[in-house]
Amino acid sequence: MARASKRVTIREVAEATGLSQAAVSYALRGIQVSEETVERVRRAAAELGYEAHPMARALASGRTSMVGVLCGSLEDLWQQQLAVAIGRALLDRDQYALILDAGGDADRELRLARQLHDQRVDGLIVSPLDPSAGLWGELAEKMPIVTIGDSLRDAPTAGEVLFDNRAGVTLALEHLRDLGHRRVAVLTPTQPSTPDRPADVHVSAEAERLGLRVQIVASQHALPVATETARGILSEADRPTALFCFSDSIAYGAYAAAGRLGLRIPADLSVMGYDSHPVSGLLSPALTTVDWNTQAIVRAAARLVMAAIEGESHRRRIVQKPVLSAGASTGPPAAGPPAAASSAVLG
Repeated sequence: MARASKRVTIREVAEATGLSQAAVSYALRGIQVSEETVERVRRAAAELGYEAHPMARALASGRTSMVGVLCGSLEDLWQQQLAVAIGRALLDRDQYALILDAGGDADRELRLARQLHDQRVDGLIVSPLDPSAGLWGELAEKMPIVTIGDSLRDAPTAGEVLFDNRAGVTLALEHLRDLGHRRVAVLTPTQPSTPDRPADVHVSAEAERLGLRVQIVASQHALPVATETARGILSEADRPTALFCFSDSIAYGAYAAAGRLGLRIPADLSVMGYDSHPVSGLLSPALTTVDWNTQAIVRAAARLVMAAIEGESHRRRIVQKPVLSAGASTGPPAAGPPAAASSAVLG
C-alpha cells in the first residue's frame, strides 16, 4: 500500500526562504510584508507543495477564513464585477468571500449584515444602500467593516474606500452643461427610504450652481425596470435633452428606451453613465461615463479588511477620484424635433 505523503509545514517553507515562520505566515496571507516577499514565499510554497490546512488554521486562530461581501444590488453589472474581483483578491489571501445580494432593499441589507455577523465572518465589505442606518454602529463594534462608496454614519469602521461623488457629479454635469444641455434627468438607484445619499445631494447643489433644470428619478438596476423608467421620462412632452444615470446598468435601460421611441443617441438624446463597466464600451455609440478605477477599489478594500482581521487598529480612509471616460453617447442637444431612426443598440 502506498504511504501517504507528509504534509509540508510552514517551518519547511520558512527554512527554504530563510524567513521566520511569522513572516511566511504573513506573506501567505498577503499582509504586512512587501510584494517581493509575498511572491518569494508563494513561489517556495508552490515548489514544496505546501497547502494550508483550513480546519487547523481556524481552530488555532478562532477565525472562519470567510469575509462577507454585501452588495446593494447584483442586478447592477458593476457591482457584479466588483464582487467577483473582491472574491478573487480575498482568495489570494486565503480568505473566502461569502457574497450576498440585498436586491436594492435597505431593510434586507441590514438583515443580511446581521446574519453575516451571526455566521462569524472574519470581516465585512459592504457597499451600503443606507449608510445612515443605526445598525452599522452596533455591528462595527463587533467585527471589522470596510465600506465602499459612502461612509457609514456614526460607525467605527475598520476602513473606507470612498467615492469623491462631488467631483464625479461635477464632471458629469459640467460635461453636459458645456455641450449646451439645460434640461437633464438624473436616474438614481437611491430609493425614497434613503434620501440622503451624498451623490444625490450633490446633484441638486451642482445643478443650481450650473443653471441646470434637473429632474431626479429613482430607478432600479434591472434592465426591464430601468428601460420603463427611462421610457416614461422620454415620453413626456417637455422631455429632457440628456439623461445622467448613476449606474451604467441603468444607462443600458436608457439606450433600450431611446431605441423603442425612435430617439438617436446622441443626436436626439445624450446619455451618461457613472461606473465605466466594460460592457459600456461595446454599446453603439460607446457610453460616456465616469470611471472610478475598479481594480484600485478592489485592492484597497481587500487590503483594509485583511489588515483589520489581523488586528491592525489604525483606521484608514481612501478617497477614490473619478475620471471622465468620454464615449460617443453625448453631444449638443438637438435643435429641432427628434428624428425617427435610432442607432442605440448593442454593438
